[in-house]
Amino acid sequence: MRYDLVIFDNDGVLVDSEPISNRLLAAYLTELGHPTSYEDSIRDYMGSAMHRIHDLVGERTGQRLPAEFDETFHRRVFAAFERELEPVPGAVDVLAKLAADGVPYCVASSGSHERIRVGHRKTGLDRWFGEDRVFSSQDVGKGKPAPDLFLYAAERMRASPERCVVVEDSPLGVRAAVAAGMDVYGFTAMTPAARLAGATRLFSDLGQLADLLV
Repeated sequence: MRYDLVIFDNDGVLVDSEPISNRLLAAYLTELGHPTSYEDSIRDYMGSAMHRIHDLVGERTGQRLPAEFDETFHRRVFAAFERELEPVPGAVDVLAKLAADGVPYCVASSGSHERIRVGHRKTGLDRWFGEDRVFSSQDVGKGKPAPDLFLYAAERMRASPERCVVVEDSPLGVRAAVAAGMDVYGFTAMTPAARLAGATRLFSDLGQLADLLV
């Protein structure tokens, strides 16, 4: 099926940021008295908007994270991005192929607009994404697994949900895409296939994606 719109998650799909972010998140939560391993962070927070981290910590501990948590975390993450961040292998080739074939695409991320832009500038992916192709959970006030972000992106890109496919690597993102009535291709580079139950298709190499979308 040729889709009218390809919606990419950002972290872990276009930019290889999940190892960096989750390493730093686990360390910061532990520093604040909430012992968290890297594996815990991947399992519990990968694909989450910041408000979900606050909510889960509050539910589990009865304690609130400090008011400066988001600012401090993002400062640490952005500094690490500048040192370490790379595009996911195959991302540039997939975007170039979609552009050459005239297939509309965009990015819809639980991360903030600033986080998306910092990552894209560092990796050179900003050349593929004008402001009209970038959507964040900030735009709708809800992160995944709520479908709002994907539905908003489809509306702005003038595509019907049933004609969209989402490329996701997190269980939360897969759930959001399914709830939006969209097909979803689950990227298993970091996430075991079993945790992406509900995906329309699974793939492990981003270089395979262009062939899957024809």
